[in-house]
Amino acid sequence: MLTWLHRDSLAFPPLEKALREPNGLLAAGGDLSIERLIQAYRHGCFPWYQEGQPLLWWSPDPRTVLFPDELHVSRSLRKLMRQGHFEVTFDRDFAAVIRACSAPRSYADGTWITLPMQAAYLKLHQHGIAHSIEVWREGELVGGLYGLAIGQLFFGESMFSRVDNASKVGFVTLAEQLRDWGFALIDCQMPTQHLHSFGARAIPRAEFSGYLARHLDQVSAADWLA
Repeated sequence: MLTWLHRDSLAFPPLEKALREPNGLLAAGGDLSIERLIQAYRHGCFPWYQEGQPLLWWSPDPRTVLFPDELHVSRSLRKLMRQGHFEVTFDRDFAAVIRACSAPRSYADGTWITLPMQAAYLKLHQHGIAHSIEVWREGELVGGLYGLAIGQLFFGESMFSRVDNASKVGFVTLAEQLRDWGFALIDCQMPTQHLHSFGARAIPRAEFSGYLARHLDQVSAADWLA
């Protein structure tokens, strides 16, 4: 039975109570306060819903993750990155990145990055928890992604690309920087061929929970504005 959250409590049900169909649906209701969002990610779930739906919280099993040490970069993409056509920055324009990620996609009906979601994650950014990666070409924003950094874990949320390979360049730059900062993994949430091409793989939800327990309260060497 699906658990409905109360606004006066930040507690989530145990991950083992998530539904098998649809895979990972854990709870509904609550709100998008900073406190609840942080608690959700620390617990192992994330919000994902569309206009007209209640606020839904998910914890899929298995969980798709990328270990920075396992990052795979094709020779063609590495060659493109060396050519210097793109500039990559961190946290230069979070609002523009999340707006771009919310734009309609040809393969999707509507967007889950609603205006309330954008406002909530912008607050997380202002508190130094959510971060953006921007990809520029000739001064124009052409790609990027955003997510949350807590301890030694990065929780990826969404990416966009307006020209070929822009989001790939941003993702590789982020993954390599997180590796250098000592991050344990990147949470990719759901599987895609795009992510698998970089070395992302599925692990059991119980194993993912173990990484949460070991790394959420560890200190990283991250300096997002460096």
